[in-house]
Amino acid sequence: MIGDIMVDEYIGGNVSRISPEAPVPVVEVETEELRLGGAANVAANVRSLGGNPVLIGVVGDDAAAERLAEDLARDGIDGRGIIVDKGRPTTIKTRIIAGSQQIVRFDREGRDEVRGENLARLSRGVEEMLSEVDGLIISDYGKGVVSGPFLQCLIPQALRLNKIISVDPKENHFPLYRGVTVITPNHKEAGIACGKAIKVEEDLNAAGLGLLSEIDVQGVLITRGAQGMRLFERGKPPLQIDTVAQEVYDVVGAGDTVVAALTLALAAGANLEQAARISNYAAGVVVGKKGTATVTLKELKNSLRSDRRRA
Repeated sequence: MIGDIMVDEYIGGNVSRISPEAPVPVVEVETEELRLGGAANVAANVRSLGGNPVLIGVVGDDAAAERLAEDLARDGIDGRGIIVDKGRPTTIKTRIIAGSQQIVRFDREGRDEVRGENLARLSRGVEEMLSEVDGLIISDYGKGVVSGPFLQCLIPQALRLNKIISVDPKENHFPLYRGVTVITPNHKEAGIACGKAIKVEEDLNAAGLGLLSEIDVQGVLITRGAQGMRLFERGKPPLQIDTVAQEVYDVVGAGDTVVAALTLALAAGANLEQAARISNYAAGVVVGKKGTATVTLKELKNSLRSDRRRA
Protein backbone atom coordinates (compact mmCIF):
# COMPACT_ATOMS: atom_id res chain seq x y z
CA MET A 1 0.00 0.00 0.00
CA ILE A 2 1.82 3.07 -1.30
CA GLY A 3 0.72 6.67 -1.58
CA ASP A 4 -0.14 10.00 -0.05
CA ILE A 5 -0.87 9.57 3.65
CA MET A 6 -3.28 12.04 5.22
CA VAL A 7 -5.15 12.86 8.39
CA ASP A 8 -8.84 13.76 8.03
CA GLU A 9 -10.03 16.09 10.78
CA TYR A 10 -13.72 16.70 11.50
CA ILE A 11 -14.88 19.61 13.64
CA GLY A 12 -18.63 19.51 14.23
CA GLY A 13 -21.15 21.75 15.92
CA ASN A 14 -24.31 23.80 15.51
CA VAL A 15 -25.00 27.18 13.99
CA SER A 16 -27.46 29.51 15.68
CA ARG A 17 -26.17 32.92 14.65
CA ILE A 18 -24.21 34.90 12.07
CA SER A 19 -20.94 36.54 13.05
CA PRO A 20 -21.10 40.30 13.65
CA GLU A 21 -17.61 40.54 12.15
CA ALA A 22 -18.51 39.17 8.70
CA PRO A 23 -21.52 37.53 7.00
CA VAL A 24 -20.46 34.00 8.00
CA PRO A 25 -22.03 31.44 10.36
CA VAL A 26 -20.62 30.96 13.84
CA VAL A 27 -20.10 27.26 14.56
CA GLU A 28 -20.34 26.35 18.23
CA VAL A 29 -17.91 23.43 18.34
CA GLU A 30 -19.17 20.24 19.99
CA THR A 31 -17.01 17.47 18.52
CA GLU A 32 -13.50 17.07 17.15
CA GLU A 33 -12.26 13.87 15.53
CA LEU A 34 -9.18 12.71 13.61
CA ARG A 35 -9.37 9.81 11.14
CA LEU A 36 -6.95 8.04 8.82
CA GLY A 37 -7.14 9.57 5.35
CA GLY A 38 -5.76 9.11 1.84
CA ALA A 39 -3.49 6.08 1.54
CA ALA A 40 -3.91 5.44 5.26
CA ASN A 41 -7.67 5.10 4.75
CA VAL A 42 -7.07 2.62 1.93
CA ALA A 43 -4.88 0.61 4.30
CA ALA A 44 -7.58 0.83 6.98
CA ASN A 45 -10.15 -0.55 4.53
CA VAL A 46 -7.83 -3.39 3.53
CA ARG A 47 -7.38 -4.21 7.21
CA SER A 48 -11.08 -4.02 8.08
CA LEU A 49 -11.84 -6.36 5.17
CA GLY A 50 -9.43 -8.97 6.50
CA GLY A 51 -6.21 -8.10 4.68
CA ASN A 52 -2.78 -7.34 6.13
CA PRO A 53 -1.59 -4.06 4.59
CA VAL A 54 1.92 -2.67 4.73
CA LEU A 55 1.79 1.12 4.40
CA ILE A 56 4.52 3.09 2.62
CA GLY A 57 4.50 6.88 2.42
CA VAL A 58 5.72 10.14 3.92
CA VAL A 59 4.62 12.19 6.92
CA GLY A 60 6.00 15.26 8.65
CA ASP A 61 7.73 15.54 11.99
CA ASP A 62 4.68 16.81 13.85
CA ALA A 63 1.84 16.01 16.23
CA ALA A 64 -0.43 14.84 13.40
CA ALA A 65 2.12 12.18 12.42
CA GLU A 66 2.34 11.01 16.02
CA ARG A 67 -1.43 10.65 16.23
CA LEU A 68 -1.50 8.86 12.90
CA ALA A 69 1.09 6.35 14.13
CA GLU A 70 -1.05 5.68 17.20
CA ASP A 71 -4.14 5.08 15.07
CA LEU A 72 -2.29 2.76 12.70
CA ALA A 73 -1.04 0.71 15.65
CA ARG A 74 -4.55 0.64 17.15
CA ASP A 75 -5.96 -0.72 13.88
CA GLY A 76 -3.19 -3.29 13.42
CA ILE A 77 -1.75 -1.66 10.29
CA ASP A 78 1.94 -2.21 9.56
CA GLY A 79 3.47 1.26 9.12
CA ARG A 80 7.12 0.28 8.84
CA GLY A 81 7.36 1.82 5.37
CA ILE A 82 6.43 5.32 6.56
CA ILE A 83 9.29 7.81 6.56
CA VAL A 84 9.46 11.17 8.33
CA ASP A 85 10.37 14.21 6.27
CA LYS A 86 11.20 17.15 8.54
CA GLY A 87 10.87 19.53 5.61
CA ARG A 88 7.17 18.98 4.99
CA PRO A 89 3.99 18.82 7.09
CA THR A 90 1.75 15.83 7.49
CA THR A 91 -1.22 16.45 5.18
CA ILE A 92 -4.32 17.40 7.17
CA LYS A 93 -7.75 18.04 5.66
CA THR A 94 -10.01 19.80 8.14
CA ARG A 95 -13.75 19.81 7.52
CA ILE A 96 -16.08 22.07 9.49
CA ILE A 97 -19.51 20.46 9.85
CA ALA A 98 -22.58 22.41 11.00
CA GLY A 99 -25.35 19.96 11.82
CA SER A 100 -25.03 17.55 8.90
CA GLN A 101 -23.73 20.12 6.39
CA GLN A 102 -20.07 20.69 5.58
CA ILE A 103 -19.59 24.44 5.37
CA VAL A 104 -15.86 24.73 4.68
CA ARG A 105 -12.69 22.66 4.31
CA PHE A 106 -9.14 23.84 4.72
CA ASP A 107 -5.99 21.89 3.87
CA ARG A 108 -2.52 21.94 5.38
CA GLU A 109 -0.09 20.15 3.10
CA GLY A 110 3.06 20.13 1.00
CA ARG A 111 2.87 19.04 -2.66
CA ASP A 112 6.51 18.97 -3.70
CA GLU A 113 7.67 15.65 -5.11
CA VAL A 114 9.62 13.47 -2.72
CA ARG A 115 13.24 13.50 -3.90
CA GLY A 116 16.80 12.67 -2.89
CA GLU A 117 17.40 10.50 0.14
CA ASN A 118 13.71 10.31 1.02
CA LEU A 119 12.90 8.96 -2.44
CA ALA A 120 15.71 6.42 -2.05
CA ARG A 121 14.28 5.37 1.32
CA LEU A 122 10.83 4.90 -0.21
CA SER A 123 12.32 2.80 -3.01
CA ARG A 124 14.20 0.62 -0.53
CA GLY A 125 10.99 0.13 1.43
CA VAL A 126 9.25 -1.08 -1.72
CA GLU A 127 12.05 -3.53 -2.50
CA GLU A 128 11.84 -5.00 0.99
CA MET A 129 8.05 -5.25 0.93
CA LEU A 130 7.19 -6.48 -2.58
CA SER A 131 8.17 -10.11 -2.12
CA GLU A 132 5.88 -10.35 0.93
CA VAL A 133 2.63 -9.13 -0.60
CA ASP A 134 0.04 -10.43 -3.07
CA GLY A 135 -0.85 -7.06 -4.53
CA LEU A 136 0.16 -3.44 -4.66
CA ILE A 137 -2.21 -0.48 -4.27
CA ILE A 138 -1.02 2.96 -5.36
CA SER A 139 -3.10 5.75 -3.83
CA ASP A 140 -2.27 8.92 -5.75
CA TYR A 141 -3.66 12.15 -4.31
CA GLY A 142 -1.05 14.35 -6.00
CA LYS A 143 0.74 15.26 -2.77
CA GLY A 144 4.25 14.29 -3.90
CA VAL A 145 4.79 10.63 -3.05
CA VAL A 146 3.59 9.18 -6.36
CA SER A 147 5.96 10.62 -8.96
CA GLY A 148 7.50 9.60 -12.27
CA PRO A 149 10.89 8.61 -10.81
CA PHE A 150 9.24 6.57 -8.06
CA LEU A 151 6.86 4.70 -10.39
CA GLN A 152 9.65 4.02 -12.89
CA CYS A 153 11.31 2.06 -10.10
CA LEU A 154 8.19 0.60 -8.52
CA ILE A 155 6.02 -0.70 -11.39
CA PRO A 156 8.70 -2.73 -13.23
CA GLN A 157 9.69 -4.43 -9.97
CA ALA A 158 6.09 -5.37 -9.22
CA LEU A 159 5.50 -6.63 -12.78
CA ARG A 160 8.61 -8.82 -12.66
CA LEU A 161 7.17 -10.46 -9.55
CA ASN A 162 3.72 -10.85 -11.20
CA LYS A 163 2.02 -8.72 -8.56
CA ILE A 164 -1.47 -7.26 -8.92
CA ILE A 165 -1.13 -3.48 -9.25
CA SER A 166 -4.19 -1.31 -8.62
CA VAL A 167 -4.12 2.48 -8.88
CA ASP A 168 -6.51 5.08 -7.51
CA PRO A 169 -5.22 7.75 -9.91
CA LYS A 170 -4.59 11.46 -10.19
CA GLU A 171 -5.69 12.79 -13.58
CA ASN A 172 -2.37 14.41 -14.56
CA HIS A 173 -0.41 11.23 -13.76
CA PHE A 174 -2.22 8.73 -16.02
CA PRO A 175 0.75 8.15 -18.40
CA LEU A 176 2.82 7.07 -15.40
CA TYR A 177 0.61 4.03 -14.70
CA ARG A 178 1.42 2.17 -17.91
CA GLY A 179 1.23 -1.61 -17.53
CA VAL A 180 -0.62 -1.81 -14.20
CA THR A 181 -3.48 -4.24 -13.64
CA VAL A 182 -6.35 -1.81 -13.10
CA ILE A 183 -7.02 1.88 -12.49
CA THR A 184 -10.10 3.25 -10.69
CA PRO A 185 -10.73 6.88 -11.73
CA ASN A 186 -14.02 8.63 -11.07
CA HIS A 187 -15.85 9.96 -14.12
CA LYS A 188 -14.43 13.48 -13.71
CA GLU A 189 -10.84 12.22 -13.52
CA ALA A 190 -11.37 9.98 -16.53
CA GLY A 191 -12.76 12.88 -18.54
CA ILE A 192 -9.88 15.19 -17.65
CA ALA A 193 -7.34 12.49 -18.52
CA CYS A 194 -8.96 12.09 -21.95
CA GLY A 195 -9.33 15.82 -22.53
CA LYS A 196 -13.11 15.80 -22.74
CA ALA A 197 -15.80 16.11 -20.07
CA ILE A 198 -18.01 13.03 -19.76
CA LYS A 199 -21.59 14.17 -20.39
CA VAL A 200 -23.28 11.30 -22.24
CA GLU A 201 -22.87 7.52 -22.55
CA GLU A 202 -20.74 7.84 -25.68
CA ASP A 203 -18.29 10.08 -23.82
CA LEU A 204 -18.02 7.58 -20.98
CA ASN A 205 -17.34 4.63 -23.27
CA ALA A 206 -14.85 6.60 -25.34
CA ALA A 207 -12.97 7.62 -22.18
CA GLY A 208 -12.84 4.12 -20.75
CA LEU A 209 -11.81 2.42 -23.97
CA GLY A 210 -9.30 5.17 -24.71
CA LEU A 211 -7.61 4.82 -21.33
CA LEU A 212 -7.61 1.03 -21.65
CA SER A 213 -5.64 1.31 -24.86
CA GLU A 214 -3.46 4.34 -24.21
CA ILE A 215 -1.95 3.27 -20.91
CA ASP A 216 -1.96 -0.46 -21.62
CA VAL A 217 -3.79 -1.72 -18.54
CA GLN A 218 -5.92 -4.83 -18.10
CA GLY A 219 -8.89 -2.93 -16.70
CA VAL A 220 -10.34 0.54 -16.18
CA LEU A 221 -13.07 0.85 -13.55
CA ILE A 222 -14.74 4.27 -13.74
CA THR A 223 -16.76 5.11 -10.64
CA ARG A 224 -19.88 7.19 -11.26
CA GLY A 225 -21.39 8.00 -7.87
CA ALA A 226 -25.13 7.38 -7.87
CA GLN A 227 -24.84 5.83 -11.34
CA GLY A 228 -22.63 3.02 -10.12
CA MET A 229 -19.53 1.94 -12.06
CA ARG A 230 -18.50 1.00 -15.56
CA LEU A 231 -15.81 -1.62 -16.16
CA PHE A 232 -13.68 -1.73 -19.29
CA GLU A 233 -11.63 -4.85 -19.99
CA ARG A 234 -9.55 -5.91 -22.94
CA GLY A 235 -11.57 -7.86 -25.51
CA LYS A 236 -14.89 -7.32 -23.71
CA PRO A 237 -17.74 -4.81 -24.10
CA PRO A 238 -18.12 -2.13 -21.42
CA LEU A 239 -19.97 -3.46 -18.36
CA GLN A 240 -22.33 -1.23 -16.38
CA ILE A 241 -22.58 -2.07 -12.67
CA ASP A 242 -25.45 -0.24 -10.98
CA THR A 243 -25.07 1.10 -7.47
CA VAL A 244 -26.43 -0.97 -4.60
CA ALA A 245 -26.28 1.87 -2.04
CA GLN A 246 -29.53 2.12 -0.08
CA GLU A 247 -28.62 5.49 1.41
CA VAL A 248 -25.93 7.98 0.42
CA TYR A 249 -24.80 10.04 3.39
CA ASP A 250 -21.21 10.92 2.45
CA VAL A 251 -19.02 9.96 -0.53
CA VAL A 252 -15.74 11.07 1.12
CA GLY A 253 -13.28 8.18 0.93
CA ALA A 254 -15.52 5.95 -1.19
CA GLY A 255 -12.76 5.65 -3.79
CA ASP A 256 -10.41 4.36 -1.09
CA THR A 257 -12.91 1.62 -0.25
CA VAL A 258 -13.37 0.70 -3.92
CA VAL A 259 -9.66 0.21 -4.64
CA ALA A 260 -9.13 -1.68 -1.37
CA ALA A 261 -11.99 -4.13 -1.91
CA LEU A 262 -11.18 -4.54 -5.61
CA THR A 263 -7.56 -5.43 -4.94
CA LEU A 264 -8.33 -7.84 -2.11
CA ALA A 265 -10.85 -9.64 -4.33
CA LEU A 266 -8.29 -9.93 -7.15
CA ALA A 267 -5.70 -11.23 -4.69
CA ALA A 268 -8.21 -13.85 -3.53
CA GLY A 269 -8.62 -15.14 -7.10
CA ALA A 270 -11.60 -13.17 -8.42
CA ASN A 271 -11.59 -11.96 -12.02
CA LEU A 272 -11.97 -8.26 -12.79
CA GLU A 273 -15.75 -8.37 -13.17
CA GLN A 274 -16.23 -10.28 -9.91
CA ALA A 275 -13.81 -7.96 -8.09
CA ALA A 276 -15.55 -4.86 -9.46
CA ARG A 277 -18.95 -6.10 -8.32
CA ILE A 278 -17.59 -6.84 -4.83
CA SER A 279 -16.06 -3.35 -4.64
CA ASN A 280 -19.43 -1.89 -5.66
CA TYR A 281 -21.08 -3.56 -2.66
CA ALA A 282 -18.29 -2.30 -0.38
CA ALA A 283 -18.79 1.25 -1.67
CA GLY A 284 -22.53 0.90 -1.17
CA VAL A 285 -21.92 0.30 2.52
CA VAL A 286 -19.36 3.03 3.13
CA VAL A 287 -21.30 5.89 1.49
CA GLY A 288 -23.99 5.33 4.11
CA LYS A 289 -21.53 6.36 6.83
CA LYS A 290 -20.54 9.83 7.98
CA GLY A 291 -17.15 11.11 6.85
CA THR A 292 -14.05 9.09 5.99
CA ALA A 293 -14.94 5.50 6.87
CA THR A 294 -14.20 1.82 6.36
CA VAL A 295 -16.31 -1.22 5.61
CA THR A 296 -15.89 -4.45 7.54
CA LEU A 297 -15.98 -7.95 6.11
CA LYS A 298 -19.16 -8.63 8.08
CA GLU A 299 -20.86 -5.53 6.65
CA LEU A 300 -19.84 -6.55 3.13
CA LYS A 301 -21.20 -10.06 3.58
CA ASN A 302 -24.47 -8.69 4.98
CA SER A 303 -24.83 -6.37 1.99
CA LEU A 304 -24.29 -9.25 -0.41
CA ARG A 305 -26.85 -11.40 1.40
CA SER A 306 -29.42 -8.58 1.54
CA ASP A 307 -29.14 -7.97 -2.18
CA ARG A 308 -29.61 -11.66 -2.94
CA ARG A 309 -32.78 -11.66 -0.79
CA ARG A 310 -34.13 -8.62 -2.64
CA ALA A 311 -33.39 -10.32 -5.96
